[in-house]
Amino acid sequence: MKRPTIGITMGDPRGIGPEVIEKALRSREIRRLCRPIVFGDPEFFDWRRASQLSATTCGKVSAFYIRQAVQAALQRKIDAIVTGPIAKAHLWRAGIRYPGHTEYLAALTNSRKVAMMMAGPDLKVVLVTIHEPLARVPRLLSRRAILDAISLADRSLRTHFGIRRPRIAVAALNPHAGESALFGREEKKTIGPAIQAARRRKINASGPFSPDTVFWRAVRGEFDGVIAMYHDQGLIPLKLLHFDSAVNITLGLPIIRTSVDHGTAFEIAGRGVADPSSMIAAIRMAVAMVKKREDLALPVRARKLWGGTGGFRSPR
Repeated sequence: MKRPTIGITMGDPRGIGPEVIEKALRSREIRRLCRPIVFGDPEFFDWRRASQLSATTCGKVSAFYIRQAVQAALQRKIDAIVTGPIAKAHLWRAGIRYPGHTEYLAALTNSRKVAMMMAGPDLKVVLVTIHEPLARVPRLLSRRAILDAISLADRSLRTHFGIRRPRIAVAALNPHAGESALFGREEKKTIGPAIQAARRRKINASGPFSPDTVFWRAVRGEFDGVIAMYHDQGLIPLKLLHFDSAVNITLGLPIIRTSVDHGTAFEIAGRGVADPSSMIAAIRMAVAMVKKREDLALPVRARKLWGGTGGFRSPR
């Protein structure tokens, strides 16, 4: 197989995205693995110039880089996308009203069912809810949402990681899995029935398990992936184990997308100290997923980009 072409979006120019991209692309390993194409403005690799941009401009150009990369992937001009970190507040100021990459990519590709997977060497976590206030999580949980997350996890573990029959653990929402409804009824009313529905689809799902032990059990090899009910439930144990090596993967898209697992880190931007490990891991993962797709002869669906433009000129 020829080297895949990987599109890398710069992210917010005032953050560490340009720095970690530049450092990652110095790696001989990365250059052997793929043909990288950066979606961004070359002048912003000079942080002194990037630092002069307004927040609105940063939001506008970082969204533009994403749109152009998605368009290229949908048109099969590139094989996968790796995204640099964005600042959600900057996107909102620019009128891009999505809480994060996952939701924005779903809209751009007209994908109805998507989920975030955070994958490290020893732990893989899929989230049912993503960027939501904790107080809203119980009422956002539904049998359908949990079943969709389980199904997407099962499909990804098969197609992207080559696991023939993935063992999927589902975390409870409440302490001690509700303690027979003493601490909450979500496990009996919503999570348990979703697991049973998944098992009727021949998915090897089990639970709900107490959140304070299920991740430990997965790391010890009992499960191939864990379904978490909300953002921090899954990402705290993941980042504790794999802070520099975890990769963010969007499940349910018609394209392959991976990302760094860190933010813009404005506080260290321009100092030359940003660690490119997560960017390197994200590129490696994208390449591996492309190769697995080719091995399995999976089709790539071509779609028209919602709201896309034909060129690659920055909108500044």
